[in-house]
Amino acid sequence: MSEISSFSDLALCPVLQTTLKTLGYKKPTPIQAKTIPLVLQGEDLLAEAQTGTGKTASFALPIIEMLSKTPPAPEYRYVRALVLAPTRELAIQVGDSTLEYGRDLGMRVMSIYGGVRVDNQVRKLKRGADILVATPGRLLDLIQQKVISLAHLEFLVLDEADRMLDLGFIEPIKQIMAYAAEPRQTLLFSATADESIEVLADFYLNNPKKVKVNPRNSTASQIKQFAYAVDNNDKADVLSYLIKEGKWGQALVFVRTKKRVDEVTDYLKKEGIDAAAIHGDKTQRERIRMLGEFISGELQILVATDVAARGLDIESLPHVVNYDLPNVPEAYVHRIGRTGRAGEKGEAISLVSPAEREFLKRIEALIKQKIKLRPVPYIENGTFIESPESLKPPKKKRPKPQRNKDKYPPQEKYESTLSIDAVRPSLFKK
Repeated sequence: MSEISSFSDLALCPVLQTTLKTLGYKKPTPIQAKTIPLVLQGEDLLAEAQTGTGKTASFALPIIEMLSKTPPAPEYRYVRALVLAPTRELAIQVGDSTLEYGRDLGMRVMSIYGGVRVDNQVRKLKRGADILVATPGRLLDLIQQKVISLAHLEFLVLDEADRMLDLGFIEPIKQIMAYAAEPRQTLLFSATADESIEVLADFYLNNPKKVKVNPRNSTASQIKQFAYAVDNNDKADVLSYLIKEGKWGQALVFVRTKKRVDEVTDYLKKEGIDAAAIHGDKTQRERIRMLGEFISGELQILVATDVAARGLDIESLPHVVNYDLPNVPEAYVHRIGRTGRAGEKGEAISLVSPAEREFLKRIEALIKQKIKLRPVPYIENGTFIESPESLKPPKKKRPKPQRNKDKYPPQEKYESTLSIDAVRPSLFKK
């Protein structure tokens, strides 16, 4: 295959070429260059690629191209392409992007997901959709209520399949597959391709072509990774300092618990920083609004639990902060994949307390990369510099309790026993 250096090298119709130029797309990403020709040839596909590599366009563009060759009836549109996504946020963003790609070709695209009133989605589905983007639970409900039929399905995409398995969606997926028409073209995208993904592919894909863009559990080379040694009580002060002195435009900050997300957000607001919190206790309306404001650039700092680790699609996000390191190393890869997208540079900054140093070692072992634990930095012209003691950011003075060494023996290291593989049962019985 000759090298693909521009979208004009791909067999996409003039309307799609014009749309891509209007959207500012210049050169296909590696995943797009490898997968679009295969999808256009009608191949089933097993693609291993990290988030932020341009996956949505790699399946949406060729599907729109092929659907446009046989225009649907002007009134009711049967679902001819289905994209399954693990989270509401990802379903919304994939749906929005696909609608942008297909608007000039008259594609009707809908996203359906849980957490909102089902009657509004049923009302919108009365005219059908060419392409449906859905989370498994809500889709299965509407299929069983006979609101949606997959009898005319031509294309099925499993997006972030590893995440769907981690979230326990295997049973809904198996039931949805039973309703899906055959033969069909099936595309499976995953950040990792472990044994469970291979089993899923063997079960539902027909002699798939395999595409691998980044090595398993790798972090994009354009992401500069820092780790700073910070006492847990000083993290909020240091984060505020980094944002203000570094004159950050935008940053996504990951925190371990919902309560702690709210505490960090409140602290940043008191420091005069434009910040908002997003986690599972927020209503769907609040989450959609805050995500929209962040993606549009209206919101400076978004503080989140791992609910936003996948599916948040924002161009040129310069900073991701691990305020708390995740205790499952794979989550680190997904978190920092929010920056350094599609060839852009980005920085991933981790604030590591003494109790989290074991987590850092496990992350380094996973990504096969050493992340040097540095002193707290100071900032010069927007650049992080390792600081001597006199130049460290000021910390609020707190009274130090007097400790009796005999009364307080040395603390044992905190060991996490969580493993992403431990929560994966065997998937199928043929």
